[in-house]
Amino acid sequence: MGNSYAGQLRTTRFEEVLHSSIEASLRSNTVVPRPVFSQLYLEPEQRPLSRDGHMENEEEEDEDDSESNSPPIPYQMKPPPEGSCITDGFCQAGKDLRLASIATECLDVPPGFLLVGAKSPGIPDHILVCAVDRRFLPDERGRNALLGFLGNCMGCGEKSFRYFTEFSNHINLKLTTQPKKQKHLKYRLLRNAQGVLVKGPPICWKGIDSRVRQTTSNMSGGLEEHAPNPGANDLLPSSGAAGVNTASYTDLNTHLHASETSPHMTNGSHVPAPQQALPQTGLTAHGPGRPTVAASMANSGPPKKRHKGWSPESSAPTEAVNRPASSNTSNGTRSADTVASGFVSQGSSPPLPPGESVTVPDGLLQTCGLQPVIFKGHGALPRLCGSTGDVLVSGRLQACYCSSQTLPRVYEQYGTSSVQPLSTEMQVLLTVYYLVQLAPDQMPLMEDLEQIFMRSWRESHLSEIRQYQQSHPQFPTPLPGLAQPLTPSQLPWLAKLATSSSGESVLVLDMAPSLAVALDGTFQKLMEGKLSQTHYVVIICMGRSQETESCVVVTGKHQSRALAESMLSPSDCMSKITQELSSGMTAELEAYFSSLGLDGDMEALLEKASAEKSSASTQGCMQEQSGEPMCTEYRVEWREIRPIQLAVARKLLSHVCAIADSSTHNLDLGSFDKVEFLICVPPSEVAFQQVVLHLWNSGVLQELGLDQDCLSPKDAEQYVVKLDQAAVAKISGLIQKSKLNPYTLFILVHDHAHWDISSEQYSRVGGEPHSGLVDSLLNCRQIQEAANILTLHVTSFPFVLQTQFTRISPYNEIHWPSAFNNDVDLYQDKTKYFGVSELLESTRSGNGLPLLRFDSSFESMVAALEERFPRLHSVVIRTQVLLQHYSVALMATAKGQAQLQKHTSVETLEMVQCLLGSAHRCPNHHGHMLLLRIPFPALAALAHQRLCHVRDRLGLHERFEVVLGDPTSGIIVGKHFLNQLRVWLKIQDPEWTPHTYLELEALPCILIFTGMNPMGESLPRSLKYCDQRVMSCCALQRTALEQELGLAAYLVSAELQSQQGGRTSSDLSESDPDKLSGTDHEEEELVVDVNSTLLGADHSWTDSSPHKQTQPVLSGDPPHGQRRSSKSASPGSSSTQAHASPLRPFCSWARNLNRPPVVLLPKALYDLITTIDASGLPKPTSFLPHASVEWVSSFRPLLSKMMTCTEQSLYYRQWTVPRPNHMDSSNRAEGRTDNFHPRRLILSGPPQAGKTGAYLQFLGILSRMLIRLMEVDIYDEEDINCNFQSDLVLYHQAIASWPNADTMRGIPFDFTIHDPKYEDISTIYSPDVTPDGEKNARRQEDVFLRRRTARIKLSKYAAYNTYHHCEQCHQYMGFNPRYQLYESTLHAFTFSHLLLGEEIQLYFIIPKSKEHHFSFSQPGGQLESMRLPLTSDWNPDYIKSPIFTPTTGRHEHGLFNLYHAMDGASHLHILVIKEYEMAVYKKYWPNHIMLVLPTIFNGAGIGAAHFLIKELSYHNLELERNRRVEHGSRPQDVWPFIILADDSCVMWNSVDVDAKSGIAGPERNISLKQVLQHMESSPDITQYGLCGLRKWSSRGSRTGQRREPFSRGHLHDFLLLNVDLTHDIQYNQNRFTCDDVDFNLRIQSAGLLMCRFNNFSVMKKQIAIGGYRTFIIKTKQMTDVPTTVQPSQYICAPDSKHLFLATPAQLLLEKYLQHMSQRLFPLSAGNYSHPVLSVDCYLNLGPEVTVCFVSSRLHSINISTAGLLFGGLLLYFCDSFVTPGFLKKFQFLKGATLCVICPNRSALRQTVVRLELEEEWRFRLSDEFQTANAKEDQPLFFLTGKHI
Repeated sequence: MGNSYAGQLRTTRFEEVLHSSIEASLRSNTVVPRPVFSQLYLEPEQRPLSRDGHMENEEEEDEDDSESNSPPIPYQMKPPPEGSCITDGFCQAGKDLRLASIATECLDVPPGFLLVGAKSPGIPDHILVCAVDRRFLPDERGRNALLGFLGNCMGCGEKSFRYFTEFSNHINLKLTTQPKKQKHLKYRLLRNAQGVLVKGPPICWKGIDSRVRQTTSNMSGGLEEHAPNPGANDLLPSSGAAGVNTASYTDLNTHLHASETSPHMTNGSHVPAPQQALPQTGLTAHGPGRPTVAASMANSGPPKKRHKGWSPESSAPTEAVNRPASSNTSNGTRSADTVASGFVSQGSSPPLPPGESVTVPDGLLQTCGLQPVIFKGHGALPRLCGSTGDVLVSGRLQACYCSSQTLPRVYEQYGTSSVQPLSTEMQVLLTVYYLVQLAPDQMPLMEDLEQIFMRSWRESHLSEIRQYQQSHPQFPTPLPGLAQPLTPSQLPWLAKLATSSSGESVLVLDMAPSLAVALDGTFQKLMEGKLSQTHYVVIICMGRSQETESCVVVTGKHQSRALAESMLSPSDCMSKITQELSSGMTAELEAYFSSLGLDGDMEALLEKASAEKSSASTQGCMQEQSGEPMCTEYRVEWREIRPIQLAVARKLLSHVCAIADSSTHNLDLGSFDKVEFLICVPPSEVAFQQVVLHLWNSGVLQELGLDQDCLSPKDAEQYVVKLDQAAVAKISGLIQKSKLNPYTLFILVHDHAHWDISSEQYSRVGGEPHSGLVDSLLNCRQIQEAANILTLHVTSFPFVLQTQFTRISPYNEIHWPSAFNNDVDLYQDKTKYFGVSELLESTRSGNGLPLLRFDSSFESMVAALEERFPRLHSVVIRTQVLLQHYSVALMATAKGQAQLQKHTSVETLEMVQCLLGSAHRCPNHHGHMLLLRIPFPALAALAHQRLCHVRDRLGLHERFEVVLGDPTSGIIVGKHFLNQLRVWLKIQDPEWTPHTYLELEALPCILIFTGMNPMGESLPRSLKYCDQRVMSCCALQRTALEQELGLAAYLVSAELQSQQGGRTSSDLSESDPDKLSGTDHEEEELVVDVNSTLLGADHSWTDSSPHKQTQPVLSGDPPHGQRRSSKSASPGSSSTQAHASPLRPFCSWARNLNRPPVVLLPKALYDLITTIDASGLPKPTSFLPHASVEWVSSFRPLLSKMMTCTEQSLYYRQWTVPRPNHMDSSNRAEGRTDNFHPRRLILSGPPQAGKTGAYLQFLGILSRMLIRLMEVDIYDEEDINCNFQSDLVLYHQAIASWPNADTMRGIPFDFTIHDPKYEDISTIYSPDVTPDGEKNARRQEDVFLRRRTARIKLSKYAAYNTYHHCEQCHQYMGFNPRYQLYESTLHAFTFSHLLLGEEIQLYFIIPKSKEHHFSFSQPGGQLESMRLPLTSDWNPDYIKSPIFTPTTGRHEHGLFNLYHAMDGASHLHILVIKEYEMAVYKKYWPNHIMLVLPTIFNGAGIGAAHFLIKELSYHNLELERNRRVEHGSRPQDVWPFIILADDSCVMWNSVDVDAKSGIAGPERNISLKQVLQHMESSPDITQYGLCGLRKWSSRGSRTGQRREPFSRGHLHDFLLLNVDLTHDIQYNQNRFTCDDVDFNLRIQSAGLLMCRFNNFSVMKKQIAIGGYRTFIIKTKQMTDVPTTVQPSQYICAPDSKHLFLATPAQLLLEKYLQHMSQRLFPLSAGNYSHPVLSVDCYLNLGPEVTVCFVSSRLHSINISTAGLLFGGLLLYFCDSFVTPGFLKKFQFLKGATLCVICPNRSALRQTVVRLELEEEWRFRLSDEFQTANAKEDQPLFFLTGKHI
């Protein structure tokens, strides 16, 4: 039915209207109430206005005001129903209504209702929550409230209380006076950002009477009454007072940090915006037409009581929640669609009638000499016809108005009463204030105006903003004393008052009835010349919709020209300049410059100078030069790599590693074995050759192994590509190579990444040539999805890539170290960066001449010519003036014609004198470079032609070169200078030509640098002057300005800089209080007679100390006015004549090598750059970063002076969005949640800082790291205690593949330990071994030194840790394609053991994928056994032996990934872990089987793990035999072997033996599968108790020799254990060290066969983390802090007060015996012939003591001890096999030491008695000791004695 009320049926229900009508009849003063159907159908009556502008029958007072001061009438509440709840804060149904109780509950609020808070007299501290129909509540200004009531109870849910009296009884208000909603409904209730219901603003029942009487005159002169404009009056209560005083802005200390995505605070339940928004009526309800007077009056506000003709829905709702926005609503918040559709100004009037237009007079430009610029403001601009080409229309001001009207969403929750945007009138007034304060030569900047609007708005709402920032739940209330807002009638006279002090520069026109009439009048005044002194005309008028309309006409010649040129795009500007040059429009200007007035014609003077050239003078000069000494100071530094570049390269590598280490697996560095790269540069030939030169000199090609194909710099060009159409093939080739080489990591470097950011789609429509190419190539899907392509963007200006839609994660940004936070000092770099910040600081230092200057005389001449030639572009004029100045300066300097100096400027003359004089003073004619920046190629070509012509005519063609630096072509240098460069650079190639500007080092030249934007070209250190006076000021973006100033960036030697007392910094946004004390201390600052200088005379030069500044002095007295005021002249300086005195020649280039160049800028740009904004930063930092991005909102904070580069990045990421032509604008539409590309990084650093060298070094160290990742540190130690006689082939043939069991029984057991890791343990006594007397003395020095390792490249059969993530391993490692962990189950396994005396319960963690290796009682039932194969089974892809790997502390670094080592063979691998490490091992190895040791073994050593593995395996073998017997197999057929493998075994090798000669060949790497299958297939393998491998050593393979293929001896690290034969021999579960040596000796004494396969070797990786050998001995009081405890403190006397240690007793005992046994057994120390007898156990007694191991078991095999005298006896935990008779077999020296070790004191005494030790050994009470453990830690006890 629609939302308007004119003649249509309302949505109000009939019964509601009936109720309202009855209520109105009871309360109304009128006799007859309005009929119900009239309310439903009829439109409101048009009531006449009274003379004072008020409605008839309108009451002036509120109902509350009508109450008298008499005492209130007592009120008796209706008694509650029986059984009802009468508790305060609860409804009669007993439900809690208090806000504190239900704030977090989800309440059901019907549409159209609002949550409000009621106050109860009984509980004044609480608020009761109610739901009330919004129509019966006032708006924020206290208006539009229906009489009556309709509410719901939010406790029990009862609805439709029609009367507030009834409702107050229900919620137990217990009132003593008449219930009134105005009195008891106090607050609106809102939900905050956390969804909690909080107290909102008070309900404004009384209202603010803002009715304003306004009369406007119409065209016929009659008076017509209008309703007040709600947009002008209702939105900004305090702006009236602020408006008059807006000229003086106060700087706010608090900045606004508002997130655009903050959730709204909503009233009621959380429902979508369309459900809560009400229909908007009023002015917008009538469509685009003009609203009627009656409609305006009807919507001006509701009467205090119901009146005839007023509709309940006639006013527009103004609630704070989700107000619908309209571009036509005055000062309303515009919708996003309105903003995107062209910045339609809010408050704009409807389109003009077809006939309303403005005719631009013919010849306006010709007559006035200017092209006016019209800034659209508020309202619709009339159509222009006639000579429209003479006028420009800009929408920048209108866009600024609209942007400033868009309040951030974070403020919408305040509602319309407190926080509103600036009104139209306030915006116009502030604009006038801004225009008034502009200087005559200053151009208006929208950025400044935006900040003014924002500051004014923030000052108006300072209290509200502060309250929001403090997160106070109570919203501010409008104060009744606030000033009224600025009205349309006040605006004109306030604007005129503001312009009264500006003279005629700003004119306000306010009398015209429309914009069309005012514009027409402005054009007429321009034609009549009445606005010659006026710069801006501000037009203000009242539009047809009674809203303020405005526009600004720029009529100043300088201002209009600057604005007109700034509106041109770079391509349009280039086209215009080319057209002006080609069409002959510059002919008059060139003719003007051809004459020098009274001094003659320019060409005639050149002809005269050319005729005066004599060969004698030239010949004399050449003769002089030939006799001069050679210059020894020339050096080239741009090839060196600085420490800071290496540091940045490492930072890049660190970020790449961070990507690889992340859990997303977006980059698997471990899978790459090679690095290749492609560097993309802009289409500049110089930039291209520059990168090629750096690449060739960096050594990266050699480091990456690419130097075979690159024999010259020309060959290196294949790795660099210009981003033009030829790049398509190169990028496509890279993509194809990445697909064919998945194990090669390709680095795609995008240098100068800010150059082309255009979208590919946009470029197709109508972009510039080559634009969008980067988007199509680098952002293509193939590169994004390639897992082996990493993209690195390199730029000095990353702002263009840091938007809300950026593809680069903030964590993938690498910033150049900054001098601001002293990052640079960390790298001890010898250079300091001198960049934009230092240039600006030189203008403020006041210490000498600034390096950043402008030329006032040049600017004066340009300004005069711009007025004379209004149709020419200012850059054309500037170029012609510049060429004139240089031509005259060359003539005046070369020919000494002082009278010509008045036709040039002091700055130009100084630069030319320096250029010509510097080369003459050096014996090798080294000189300076003068950079002439002319962005437009056509003008640059003209300048090149002109300067070459003047130079050649003056005979200076061998003094300096003029080089045209065009990015599309190479560098052309004359033959004379080419020969000089070859000599200086020591280049022998006669065909060589310079390809980069760097190769022009020390060449005296003028470089005309062209191109719209620099493309990364580096300049030599001989750059002395950077002349940018031609630079256009049209591109006012931060990137454009900074990259132009970046051409002058320079590296200064830190040593010389510190001597001068200066410091540097590297970022525009960073400041350093200690800057350069002196800036421009050149010898050339004092210039003497130029004629004599050029003729070879030597002159005196002033000292160039930092404290002495000199000025250029010209020969002769300069004419009056020659030295015009200039920024380059320091105050108080005077010109003095210098007298010539002979000096020895010196190199001016070398002396000035450490001095930054001087920069000349246009004055307008100079003023702009040197202006400091409110944040303390230069104004360009607040400019838009780039033309392809835009600000999110005007309500953004300024960049802070203390912001780091990272903080700046976050700032731009929050406050900028890409425009549609930006390549990142489509990044949101790709469906990703984070929209960051995981393999994309950005390196940002200041210009000319060395970024190219940094990323080239990064490529090198990345390649080295990948190689390092493919390499491991392998223990490479030669066997110790070797006897080469034992390696001779004595038993088996050298070519034997398997051992023979009978032969092996005949081989004697080698008791000597050869493993280097046991170098510091006790030697085992053997009668066949002759001791090496030098062994101990030689090795004691380096016992604690780092073990020797070798770096070996991993083979394809290596074992890996958790960092390996190749595609083949994903399933093996436990990751499915979605990277989800595999499921696993926990199974208990229990068995009993006699030694432990109790049942042992172990836990298996078995993944679902590995359950087939186990047998269960039923699927998913009780674990019964681990399946074992039969001995006869054979499968080429299967390993029969289960692999057990005990590990601790190596969940990340343990080598448990055996997929490649097994060559894909099926195997059973079980990790044996401690209980407290179960979770972390399961996390890293989810698809591995875990055997979890019992809790009691959490502190145990490796012996406990080996013990439990072996006993579990034997118990499982018995279970499997029983299961196999049930299936018909014999018990002995079950495979009895297991593998005990160390967690650091990484690779396995095999020695190939020549079949004929038996000579061992080189070792080769083989798979673990081959090793194990070979060993498992050995004949009679079940007869062996233990088999093992040789430890690898680079010198242990005996290549070229014959060796015994099998041997009997100690086996370590990798064991094939027969649990059946060894079931009676256990590992010692208490041992921490040497448990394998002890086990080997007991197997040997039991007579079991042991075999080492010498043709196989195992490589062990050095892992510094974790392992069973790393134990920390610490005190019990400080268990978390490692302390240094001496070995002597490991034991103590029993019952003594001693420092107890929190270390296992067994470990303390072993460590004590290792370090202190030489004192315990003094007779055996260093005495091999008198060893210590150790019974049934091997303990390490240190390298000085020899141990003789014997077994007390029956039938054991021991060495012969006949005649051997022992120096000591060690009895460790003796069992019943040790008897007195057994001990009496051995003989001891007198005084030999006895050591008896037992678990407690009782066992100690029993052992002494049982073994009758007191018969031969003497004991003392002081000889009893215990380990330094507390009683609860169960210390070990031992007793010592002496042999009698």
